[in-house]
Amino acid sequence: MKKLITLLMASVMTFGLCACGGPKEVIDISEGSADSFENELKTDEAQPAGDERKTFIVGFDAEFPPYGYMDENGEYVGFDLDLAQEVCNRRGWELVKQPIDWDAKDMELSSGSIDCIWNGFTINGREDSYTFSVPYVDNSQVYVVKADSNIKTEADLAGKVVGVQADSSALAALEDEEGKADLAKTFADLVQFADYNTGFMNLESGAIEVLAMDIGVANYEISSRNGEFVILDDQLASEQYGIGFLKGNTELKDQVESTLLEMVADGTFEKIAEKYADYGLVDSICLK
Repeated sequence: MKKLITLLMASVMTFGLCACGGPKEVIDISEGSADSFENELKTDEAQPAGDERKTFIVGFDAEFPPYGYMDENGEYVGFDLDLAQEVCNRRGWELVKQPIDWDAKDMELSSGSIDCIWNGFTINGREDSYTFSVPYVDNSQVYVVKADSNIKTEADLAGKVVGVQADSSALAALEDEEGKADLAKTFADLVQFADYNTGFMNLESGAIEVLAMDIGVANYEISSRNGEFVILDDQLASEQYGIGFLKGNTELKDQVESTLLEMVADGTFEKIAEKYADYGLVDSICLK
């Protein structure tokens, strides 16, 4: 019995050293490594416990199209939710779509109310705060104005009232990014909104003159508003989206990520993106 316990302890120590040592390898989808990556996860002793999961609770902003939003039938839909649903279908989980207040996302995640944040969630600048999946979308922050506006370039923003979503990447860029914080000081005002739908209503009414936001959401909103608005050529910032998990929750991240990479390898990921081609998603995805 003592010999058996000694062997078990040695195995556990060996596993711990393997799990913690060295940097992760870059995943090369084109070489079919998604399959080998998934096989490695399946051989991990922790994996069977993860497969006992019954539900997967995704936290998302319900007013962030085309990634997550409510359609005309009152259903929550979107690119990220479609991806999450396919992951759940393949792993035998039930997807729970949990709309959240974006300002409360950290509390929701740390309390266990949600399993991840999957909704156009920017990795850049948050790397040390969450455990992220591989990036799957290249995104840009842009300026939206009325089609008949006299604002044509970033230089024209001086003295203007600019709107932005609270706790968004656009706001972070205007507050922190080199060169953009100085630009923001030239604004007449920088107004924060809870969601972009409210922002567009204020842009339409003239309460603000510019709306800084993600290009994917901008394309969606502009296409649904009969060309009343345009995107300036000057961009605010560029970034990448990933799935955000509680810091240290690598087990769940690996399970979801391996299935996502499987979807990339068999073409399902791009097929889902094609549903939202009108909003530029096919050109924005960075897993192929």
